[in-house]
Amino acid sequence: MAGRHLLIVLMAVLTLPIVLLYAVLFAQSVSEEVVGVIPVNLTLSNWEFLRDGNIKVPGTTGQFYPNVYAVALNTLVLAITVALLELTFSSLAGYAISRYKFRGRGALLALALILHSFPGITLLIALFYVLNVMGLYDTLLGVIIIKVALDMPLDIWIMKGFFDGVSWDMEMSALVDGCSRLQAWWKVVMPNVRNGLMTVLIFGFLSGWSEFIYVLTFISSQDYWTFSMLVYALTTGEYSYINPGVTSAVAILYMVPVIAFFLFAQQYLLRIQITGKGIS
Repeated sequence: MAGRHLLIVLMAVLTLPIVLLYAVLFAQSVSEEVVGVIPVNLTLSNWEFLRDGNIKVPGTTGQFYPNVYAVALNTLVLAITVALLELTFSSLAGYAISRYKFRGRGALLALALILHSFPGITLLIALFYVLNVMGLYDTLLGVIIIKVALDMPLDIWIMKGFFDGVSWDMEMSALVDGCSRLQAWWKVVMPNVRNGLMTVLIFGFLSGWSEFIYVLTFISSQDYWTFSMLVYALTTGEYSYINPGVTSAVAILYMVPVIAFFLFAQQYLLRIQITGKGIS
């Protein structure tokens, strides 16, 4: 019991600085200034951009930043598309690798893991050249393709582990009963790996929602900005002076969907047990 209480105290001490940072962020968004963690002169003026989505810059008449709702839509499209594509491709590839024996299978899995550990940032120049040749530079589609390609190795490993945990006898029974291989995969195997599917879906959504470096590198037009680029521009004062209150408000708006998504998905994350038989 004493050890448990000690562990709780240790975790509280370690997480306290993070909690304080978020408290300051929220306090800054509803006040003119913050002294320590205490807001001074409470105001909702920092949230005025929610009316029409336009971030007003005091002392100017122009609009330096893209519409917040357009940015939110871009971010949502990026996150959902990345999640669905990763879910589709990894479930098909993971099943094939788990069920079929072919020469070089172990080497392929090892190579996939190596590719995932390889830092994608070292490929920026090559990726820029490829996207430019394909006409996908400055498009969300180009960023989506890159994200899916770089995330796929880990997704395939995850799904292979879940498919390995499904008994072959169960699938064989479905085939004997008259199901085709595709029907057996869809009606028998897939329901038994739903935790794995949710894992890939959750990781894919969070990966797309939080993506920054590839958006910064391969998106030059504000029409395709995501929240990460908007927060970056507000933080650096790229187009005007830095307004801490508005920056904090936009940052909180950026976090809300992720928190909501996590609250929805945490029940699946807590049930995840990846049971793999290894490479054979």
